[in-house]
Amino acid sequence: MTSNPRERRVSQRIGAIAESATLKVDAKAKALKAEGRPVIGFGAGEPDFPTPDYIVDAAVEACREPRNHRYTPAGGLPELKQAIVDKTRRDSGLEVTPAQVLITNGGKQAIYAAFAAMLDPGDEVIVPAPYWTTYPEAIQLAGGTAVEVLADETQDYKVTVEQLEAARTERTKVLLFVSPSNPTGAVYTADEIRAIGQWVEDNDLWVLTDEIYEHLVYDGPDGPQDTGSMPVLCPFLQDNCVVVNGVAKTYAMTGWRVGWMVGPADLVKAATNLQSHATSNVANVAQRAAIAALEGDLSAVEEMKAAFARRRETIVSMLNEIEGVYCPTPGGAFYAYPSVKGLLGREHDGVRVETSAELAEFILERAEVAAVPGEAFGSPGYLRFSYALGDDDIVEGITRIQKLFA
Repeated sequence: MTSNPRERRVSQRIGAIAESATLKVDAKAKALKAEGRPVIGFGAGEPDFPTPDYIVDAAVEACREPRNHRYTPAGGLPELKQAIVDKTRRDSGLEVTPAQVLITNGGKQAIYAAFAAMLDPGDEVIVPAPYWTTYPEAIQLAGGTAVEVLADETQDYKVTVEQLEAARTERTKVLLFVSPSNPTGAVYTADEIRAIGQWVEDNDLWVLTDEIYEHLVYDGPDGPQDTGSMPVLCPFLQDNCVVVNGVAKTYAMTGWRVGWMVGPADLVKAATNLQSHATSNVANVAQRAAIAALEGDLSAVEEMKAAFARRRETIVSMLNEIEGVYCPTPGGAFYAYPSVKGLLGREHDGVRVETSAELAEFILERAEVAAVPGEAFGSPGYLRFSYALGDDDIVEGITRIQKLFA
């Protein structure tokens, strides 16, 4: 006896997708603020700066141009593709052609499109954890299976070749590589990248490298960090490597929804065909704004980076003053990812807290501070704090947590 098809109103494939934990925390914080509660939200990875004026001005001008009121090529405006080619050469040293570029509706669509073009059912993707919440969901949607490899704070949140090899099976097809990392801020050295790249080559795998935070790499104790782009440091991988990037983090353009993937022309063509049926072209006004962003200088970017570097020092120092919390100094991005294991399995203000998810809820209710628990990133026992918010809010928010656990 077969069940009524209408009894399952949502497909199993879509029903299995989890809501974005970071956006969920951000939405809850905003809802509490709307109720009048003085919540400070460390949840969303979103710069608090406005988009630079010259980019906004380019969008305003684009709105008045009738050519931008029409369909344009599904894969992106030729002018933006060329701007990405030039920007990629300038910023990472990677030489590509416009045929190797697909413009997408933000970095998330680029990630999904890349996995959809690379994976067949049963293919495995090695995913270093802690990971950004979207990666496993995009892999699952594309028909693949995410295989998690955990690196904790004792490894500076960076996986080793030995760990990757232990996770590899005959079904492994892709390695996901992210540096700087969301949620940890970890930055791999050039030598570490070369070693991992050689392992990818030796095992005839694909690699998807997410470079959305490429401009947010901070100086280490001895000066600028020695790092780089995997396909530049490992040129032998260029025919099996996809680079994902976008304007969201670098230019404070999260809401403009312009990302891209760069890769071998045949894979990019396949992903473009998918986009032609899924969304067609990215909004032309946003694409014109992105051209202005990429063709401009990086002075506004450097100003934001300097602010993030200052905030990084503040939040790491203040978190490490809390007994039971250990926060390594992140090398890039704008996230602090402290271990809170020392606060778990204990009673706080009459409430016993066993997990980092429970701890995040406790902090939100008692201190009115929103952070994302490590469960969202495949590593329970941690909290993620974005420091892409104002200096005063950072100090006030962490001070509240300090008082809560004093």
